[in-house]
Amino acid sequence: MTRSEKSSEARLAWVDVAKGLCIILVVMMHATLGVEKAIGSETSLHAFIDWARPFRMPDFFLISGLFLAARIDRPWRSYLDTKVVHFAYFYVLWLTIQFALKAPGMVQESGATATLQDYLASYLIPFGTLWFIYLLMVYFVVAKLLRPVPKWIVLAVAALLHVAAPESGVFIVDEFSNRFVFFYSGYALAPFILSFADRLRAVPAAAMALGLVVWAAFNAVGVTSGVALVHGPDLVFSYIGIGAVIAFSVLVTQRTAGDVLAYCGRNSIAVYLAFTVFMGPVRIVLLKLTGGEAAAAIALLSALAGIVGALALQWAVKGTWAGFLFTRPDAFRLTPRREPLREPQAQPTAA
Repeated sequence: MTRSEKSSEARLAWVDVAKGLCIILVVMMHATLGVEKAIGSETSLHAFIDWARPFRMPDFFLISGLFLAARIDRPWRSYLDTKVVHFAYFYVLWLTIQFALKAPGMVQESGATATLQDYLASYLIPFGTLWFIYLLMVYFVVAKLLRPVPKWIVLAVAALLHVAAPESGVFIVDEFSNRFVFFYSGYALAPFILSFADRLRAVPAAAMALGLVVWAAFNAVGVTSGVALVHGPDLVFSYIGIGAVIAFSVLVTQRTAGDVLAYCGRNSIAVYLAFTVFMGPVRIVLLKLTGGEAAAAIALLSALAGIVGALALQWAVKGTWAGFLFTRPDAFRLTPRREPLREPQAQPTAA
């Protein structure tokens, strides 16, 4: 690797940190909501989960589109291989795995026919936590189709769709309208975003930390008042929150916390796909052992189990026959494997 390549990777290290932060927040959200559903009441973590709502998924979608410009002009076959077939492989695989784990209880409750129907329906309406990569496949195709259209027009229409917030009851229509603006922002505004991150590197750490404290309070007021959750005004809070995540990521890069977050970010596919396999059983066991006491601690421990378990599973199967769990085999590729671009993983290859 040349000196310039090393410098570029160091400069973009914040991307992996931001992805790591987002995937941890996503796992915490699912862990907390799962515990709350089990005990029938909110935990002390609920306020924090709500506080992260304006920027948690918007930032994840934005990062997923951040380096799209490097690939969008590829021929359709190559593009579909990396941006659609890639995610479709993991969706089908982990949909089947997650469904198989839950099927015995579903069959007992609803019958085998209803369970099979639910499985087949998951190819139209995403199952559980896998909705993120389902939407990414759609977004990548739409972005490619809209390539000839000026970016500012697409971005404006995407923002209007978000503000309109259609509630048709059709998943793909409602979720596409709600979140496409953030994904496309990553693609359309990539030069500005990367330049913004570069400029932040020159800001004194103390000043950046103070700014993050002010933002945290501002975001809390917006969430508490409900303004940050209303379609229209929420765009302001989301984009400011995305900027804050970038600032935080730049701030902690090359620190121990940054290294941990970056590792989670580089391996976000493993965490996103497999965390429920470990989180659910740990939550059930802890709830039975404690009777629901210390619910917040149970949520945190089950989230930690989900993250560590997923990463450990990825490490354990790497280079073995089971490596297909996190690495797409050549048999499921439309084009030969390419050498990776010199950039941090911008997609959650997944969440």
